[in-house]
Amino acid sequence: MGTNLTPVLIQTLRKAGCLLIRHGKGDHDIWESPITKRRFPVDGKIISRHMANTVLKQAGLPQTF
Repeated sequence: MGTNLTPVLIQTLRKAGCLLIRHGKGDHDIWESPITKRRFPVDGKIISRHMANTVLKQAGLPQTF
């Protein structure tokens, strides 16, 4: 199995000013980006770099994974 990318992703989101809005269903949290003004889910255990980059794209951040 791959490495959990969620801790690094969350650190990146926080540095960009994204806010944790609430805990969602299961192990998903709902975040909001000040850049895109969108809300998006973040899984608690992302092991795919493609999924991590998708979250960054939704947040309006450069894809770095």
